[in-house]
Amino acid sequence: MTDTSPSGAIAPLDRARKVVMADPELQQRLSVIQNPEVFATAMIDVAASAGFELGREAVLRAIEPDPLGLDRFRPAQLTGHDLPDRQWLPIAIIPADGQLAVEWAHFGGAPLTAPFFEDQLRWARAQPFNRLFRQRTPLAGLAQARPEDGLAAPDGFIFHLSRCGSTLVSQMLGALPGTIVVSEPAPLDSVVQLVNANLGVPIEERARLLRAMVGALGRDRTGDARHYVVKLDSWHALALPLFRHAFPETPWIFLYRDPAEILVSQMRIRGMQATPGTMPQDLYGIVGGEDMPAEEYCARAFACICAAVLDHAELGGCLLVNYASLPGAAEDEILSYFGIDADAAGLAAMKVAAGRDAKAPAMPFIADTDAKQKEASDAIRAAVEAHLAEPYRRLEAMRLAPGK
Repeated sequence: MTDTSPSGAIAPLDRARKVVMADPELQQRLSVIQNPEVFATAMIDVAASAGFELGREAVLRAIEPDPLGLDRFRPAQLTGHDLPDRQWLPIAIIPADGQLAVEWAHFGGAPLTAPFFEDQLRWARAQPFNRLFRQRTPLAGLAQARPEDGLAAPDGFIFHLSRCGSTLVSQMLGALPGTIVVSEPAPLDSVVQLVNANLGVPIEERARLLRAMVGALGRDRTGDARHYVVKLDSWHALALPLFRHAFPETPWIFLYRDPAEILVSQMRIRGMQATPGTMPQDLYGIVGGEDMPAEEYCARAFACICAAVLDHAELGGCLLVNYASLPGAAEDEILSYFGIDADAAGLAAMKVAAGRDAKAPAMPFIADTDAKQKEASDAIRAAVEAHLAEPYRRLEAMRLAPGK
């Protein structure tokens, strides 16, 4: 919302916003300032250089933290129609001014090294710059973006069955210099769910929006990016026909694991993809999931994902990877499959990443296959036998078939 004085003149804070948003280099300098007081001083200097005064308290009020997330309940408004500079990445799809909009955040040139996009986003949201400069553009405008807007084409997609090494692979690939890896970004999931809910829209229009969001997330913000990989959410395998239509030349892998080990992990801490009522209705087509034992619901849900992969592997571009072949398969198979070159230093960096816990990189990796097999309960093994054993056997047969 534009803040104006009674006379209709643009208020100093909004004048400062306009100055900054017209200068990408200035945006970059301000985006890396983490101390609120230092940031306020910098904004005061920006205003002074432009010939007007800006009060310190006005800046500090505007960048106050919102620990309760109350801002999400306030009406959102568009801030423009053109995509912001390529240092900005999409972070959400929200309603604004009566339409769907893309919300953006400036990542200050920081590489996406966190295990998940959401981890990096929490850091970006906390920066004073992103509290003051909230950019929202029409979603329809994103679908019409041009190559000069910095949209990137991916070298590969990582599909997976959940809890089976996909984060390990993404962290290993992300350790390679010049390789952008975006891991399970929420705005991409929003697009997948949006187009899935509007199947009456021509597939080319849905594919155009998917291509635009994937491209925007992979923008080259450093100038030295050579490769780009997207790790998807596990349920995105159900949208494989759309992904193949949008990216017919992009190779994709599917990671999976002994299903008993996956269910053990889910019984410890269930993900939303394995919890009834948390995903869009009819995503899996499971009736009465809320009344099922947890083991059965999980097995049924993952069987749907396996079926989608088995049904659509014929669409081409698929490499099946069993967790048991990691981390070696990342270097021996996945790199070449995605067309990614790695020198000795890059391979060494991948090995370092493989030695860390993928989801908690400060901790060393500890193999847990034997422990999970021992922990698998009778209920887990019964659910696996009823719903996942046959899909797993088919995946293994396809992976090990001659010529694969």
